[in-house]
Amino acid sequence: MAIVYKGRVFSVEVTNTRLPNEREVTMEVVRHPRSVVLVPMSDPAHVILIRQYRFAVNQWLWELPAGSVDAGEEPETAARRECHEEIGMIPQTVVRLGSFFPTPGYCDEEMIFFRLSSLEIAPETAVQDEDDDIEARTFALADAGEMIRRGEIVDMKTLVGLRLI
Repeated sequence: MAIVYKGRVFSVEVTNTRLPNEREVTMEVVRHPRSVVLVPMSDPAHVILIRQYRFAVNQWLWELPAGSVDAGEEPETAARRECHEEIGMIPQTVVRLGSFFPTPGYCDEEMIFFRLSSLEIAPETAVQDEDDDIEARTFALADAGEMIRRGEIVDMKTLVGLRLI
């Protein structure tokens, strides 16, 4: 195994391995920490989405707030922290909705989805990541569904999260 790239968010390793069918192959794997995807609901009919610039696709995207789980951090704690950092709210209720591997063909990231409710405004502003430029806005769930149908929401984790509630 050789780590061929190590960045701030993920690393890439190349490994020679034997598959279950006994074939020996070289595999490239993106190693990424677990992440949390938040479905923050201001009430049962409304969700808070964020709009942020995504350099990799050179677009501003509407999406659910999300972030990495820090080393030693529990996913529920990460969900609470990310809610504070990205939308300035503190959830009183955090419910795990499920977990999924978005790209298991080459990446080990596990995305853990949470519904957050009974949101309260945080007493202090959280420090955001240096690459964050976020606008938070509340949408009716029906409007978010229409945004998906019109192609205005194209982020896959957001599509999954909105279908889990």
